[in-house]
Amino acid sequence: MTRRVAVLMGGVSAEREVSLNSGQQCAAALREAGHTVDEIDVTSDIKALLAALDPAPDVAFNALHGRYGEDGCIQGLLNLLNIPYTHSGVLASALAMDKFAARTVFEAQKIGMADAVIATPADVQAGEVMPPPYVVKPINEGSSVGVHIVRDGDDRPPLDDDPDTPRQLLVERYIPGRELTVAVMGAATEQARALAVTELRPVSGFYNYEAKYTDGKTDHLIPAPVSSDVYDLAMSWAATAHQALGCRGVSRSDLRYDDDADELVMLEVNTQPGMTRLSLVPEQAAHTGIPFTELVDWLVETAKCD
Repeated sequence: MTRRVAVLMGGVSAEREVSLNSGQQCAAALREAGHTVDEIDVTSDIKALLAALDPAPDVAFNALHGRYGEDGCIQGLLNLLNIPYTHSGVLASALAMDKFAARTVFEAQKIGMADAVIATPADVQAGEVMPPPYVVKPINEGSSVGVHIVRDGDDRPPLDDDPDTPRQLLVERYIPGRELTVAVMGAATEQARALAVTELRPVSGFYNYEAKYTDGKTDHLIPAPVSSDVYDLAMSWAATAHQALGCRGVSRSDLRYDDDADELVMLEVNTQPGMTRLSLVPEQAAHTGIPFTELVDWLVETAKCD
């Protein structure tokens, strides 16, 4: 069915440029699928956004990443406007974006997690909040923004003094080994389907923002070269996490696997995974026989309000 789709992109988070890239690629694919598409660059000007959404589109394609686009804020506004939208609703978005809140959901589902505590930037600067090595990350950011690995003997991580920087940090035991990711598809009324497991091997360093969005910085191994037991467990945990959080549309679970300790842990679930040409969800969908145009068209067809 042909629809008028408003693609929301940009936003005001640290992931603005990635969101613009995602939105432009999705808009092109939606036009290819036969939809009428309006591209809307979302800023902090709510009046301008409301004007751009008047008259209301049939569907809002949410291509926003990070705070305000991925944490339930834009979802709540679209609920008030009664405009069906892609991806997860308010509660699932808010839970997944708050990494510590999401951990409580995963632990209740018996999903493996690394030990973690909540700390302030001052706590981290004052001393070791847990024995190194550990990872320091904002409690509500994505795309590895602001993530630091602290090893024995390292200086304290440089923490941004910008007032918009989260005042709460998640400090998590560092898990060495492989970076794994699993995309999951699932409408609200159907069983979630895990697509595949990809191993991500940065050419150097760890899988940070630059490695995620720069050509040639990371090798994507799909299917991941791990044992069938680890592969199946990663797929199962990703589908379970998607459903336990109440996600819909697509999500992407990020995990770590330590070969030496034979330990698999869940890191987080992304309810607004990237949709750029380097992104993992389109890559896994294509691996299972779902072209990019079909993927974004399915997201529009399953869009809804809470």
